[in-house]
Amino acid sequence: MKSATVFAPGSVGNVGPGFDILGLAIDGIGDRVTAQPSAAAEVIVRGVDANLVPTDPAENAAAIAAYAMVKQPLKITIDKGLPVSAGLGGSASSSVAGAYAAALACSVDVTPDDIMLAALEGEIAVSGRHLDNIAPITLGGLALSRCIDPIDVIPLRAPDDWSVALITPHVRIETKKARAILPEKWERVSWTQQMANASALIVAFMTGDGALARRALDDLYAEPRRSPMIPRFAEVKRAALDAGAFGCSISGSGPTIFAIVDASTSRSCADAMHRAMAEIPHDVRVCQIARRGARPV
Repeated sequence: MKSATVFAPGSVGNVGPGFDILGLAIDGIGDRVTAQPSAAAEVIVRGVDANLVPTDPAENAAAIAAYAMVKQPLKITIDKGLPVSAGLGGSASSSVAGAYAAALACSVDVTPDDIMLAALEGEIAVSGRHLDNIAPITLGGLALSRCIDPIDVIPLRAPDDWSVALITPHVRIETKKARAILPEKWERVSWTQQMANASALIVAFMTGDGALARRALDDLYAEPRRSPMIPRFAEVKRAALDAGAFGCSISGSGPTIFAIVDASTSRSCADAMHRAMAEIPHDVRVCQIARRGARPV
């Protein structure tokens, strides 16, 4: 039977103030999913944190997304490159790759919106109904998710010389739990400022204005409530900004901390973040912004 394999990159969800609506695809890390029509649904998981990913097709994000795409049983093989519950879009990456691979394996013509809609079904099972990771993973670059019903996603320009420094302490934060601590209602003055910050951050990306990005990348909603769950968050953020980062905040639900940096200072910023995390076990990396989203391999 025909099979197809798709690689989907990781992502930085929210990008600071853009809660549930902004996401940035990152190069070099991601998940790879192979789909093949089968008499019965089956899931095989290999790679990073494979033992933490459910293999029941009814509970696996990639398998759910794949079935939502083609409505037939498939053998799904997932090669995880993204850690689980790390704030790097792992479930969204698997969902997007699963949906896209299923379409290719079953010779179904699809649009990016079709892929995102199917991937959303997988993401719902793990973290909730939002596109902030799914959209950039599908399209690449920076993406604004204006609406889910119907899907309305706007690809946005990101400067060629900007990159992302990432540090992931070895703790896990489940997205559903991280969402549960956030208030359903918020005072007007705060959400007005949050909208202004998110809007200004989009302008900063589109114009390459690092000074504006530094002023705008200020999350008043999730960061104050989630940062206590992340070891040495305040110290890492201060170190990144002092080393020249345009901005620094929590990637998705965390615990990964991201910094938007100029390519010329990316390594020094990452090194400063590494020193600030001190004795806490962690991984640190510098990633380019992924200009391409999910793609066959």
